[in-house]
Amino acid sequence: MTSLVSRVSRRLLGLLATLFAASFVIFAAVYAAPGDPAVFLAGGRDKLTPERLATVRAQYHLDEPLVVQYGRWLWDCVHFDLGRSFKYSDQVSDLVAARFPTTLQLVAYATVLFVVLGVGAGILAAVKRSTWVDSAVVGGTTLAASVPSFVAAIALVSLFGVQLGWFPVTGSGEGFTGTLHHLTLPALSLALGALAIISRVTRQAMADAAASDHVEAARASGVPERDIIRRHVLRNALGPIVTMCGLVTAGMLAGTVVVETAFGISGIGSLLVGAINTHDFPVAQAVLLLMVTGYIVVTTLVDVVHPLLDPRVKGATP
Repeated sequence: MTSLVSRVSRRLLGLLATLFAASFVIFAAVYAAPGDPAVFLAGGRDKLTPERLATVRAQYHLDEPLVVQYGRWLWDCVHFDLGRSFKYSDQVSDLVAARFPTTLQLVAYATVLFVVLGVGAGILAAVKRSTWVDSAVVGGTTLAASVPSFVAAIALVSLFGVQLGWFPVTGSGEGFTGTLHHLTLPALSLALGALAIISRVTRQAMADAAASDHVEAARASGVPERDIIRRHVLRNALGPIVTMCGLVTAGMLAGTVVVETAFGISGIGSLLVGAINTHDFPVAQAVLLLMVTGYIVVTTLVDVVHPLLDPRVKGATP
């Protein structure tokens, strides 16, 4: 118990340190982006006097050093004040809160798809190793991994949305069934690459577990093959499978930028694209910080849970 508390404490300290470093990189990167936010806030370059520009910079603290601006922004973020949008003049937290549930639904749907299909395909390939089924799974996942998400989105829209008319190609829908119907194609295009990764990891993890001595002993003792796969092979392979599923899910927030733009979904991905195009720096900083925070939190949870799934890792953890 003491070792678990110590391990969790170290992970939390590492999480906070990583978040602090990531927040500075995000702020500095947006600060160094082309374009002067003061010009945008002043209404453009037409009839823009130096006095007006200086007034706007002072009003929004843009005339202060980078470190001072970062400290002010970080202090506000800690108190859940993400600033006010340059474009919409609304609180950034309200804009993010309004769009985040849609993105969360998309990521959750895509996660279900790639976990069910990816793990299932990996188990099938491992059980049918060195057969045509294994070759078909490996070939199909290789093809899926080589297709970028925006190309997959265009292909899915063309086939299932335009030609067959089975699914809508824009919007996120209303209600459970409407949302499920609208988000099927976006979730599938987002999940294709992840499906390929998870199937490969599952196949290799099960192959490694099947080659262990206790599995050979169980097989020699006459234990049914189905029980061997379920109780010994799959159970010992869960560690790397769950870890990779968590890492892929954490990285999906960034992948929503392309998919939401392609399907016209009002999520935080499309909000980030619009903020970058209009130099809406507070919104861009908030969305990037949210994406990085989500990734760091999920990967930290995976790091904590992994030793609980795999006793070998738990025993090796100091």
